[in-house]
Amino acid sequence: MRIILLRHAESLGNVDELAYCRIPDHALPLTPRGVQQARGMAPRMRRLLSPGPVAAYVSPYLRTRQTFELMELSNLIERIVPEPRLREQDWGNLQDPVDQERQKQERHAFGHFFFRLAHGESGADVDDRVAGFLTELERRVDNDPAHPKNVLVVSHGLTMRLLCRRLFNWSIELFESLSNPPTCDFRVLERDSTGRWHMDRPFTQWRESPDGETQITQVA
Repeated sequence: MRIILLRHAESLGNVDELAYCRIPDHALPLTPRGVQQARGMAPRMRRLLSPGPVAAYVSPYLRTRQTFELMELSNLIERIVPEPRLREQDWGNLQDPVDQERQKQERHAFGHFFFRLAHGESGADVDDRVAGFLTELERRVDNDPAHPKNVLVVSHGLTMRLLCRRLFNWSIELFESLSNPPTCDFRVLERDSTGRWHMDRPFTQWRESPDGETQITQVA
């Protein structure tokens, strides 16, 4: 079994934080640069996923759907599953830019995992829903002979890190020391014949983990 985690290409929210005050998070589109990123990623994704078949699980947000569609991988894709559990962390009401900035500062001081945004989610909430997704995905692949062994997940930066945190049993302290991957970046996760998961490369770390844990990229 192999899972390719892909972050969406550059969106309007990545270059203009005030866009969240005008447009719902789920409706933020890709920028022109994001469109180029997604199209430019297509040959690499095609090489990784060929010859198929592939099951694609895609966050229902506009920027993830656009990223997936622009890669034009339809001849490799056996099924496309819109998966709400892969959505971005819910930031709640983003209409007030002053309150938005205050919450960001509080979240940074408190910790990204446990701090719950007003009318939104904490990282722990996202962790719970991605755990459910992973459990169901592995069950589908193992129990349904028709389900492809190659899986493409098009999601968001924090969601990608939490998917890996769950899969590799990373500590919360380690998770909080990791940076999101750049837009349109990916990680390849493979399960070998012994059931051990491996990741092709670690995430960038902006500080050492306070508990001293390092990124284990394989797990039984």
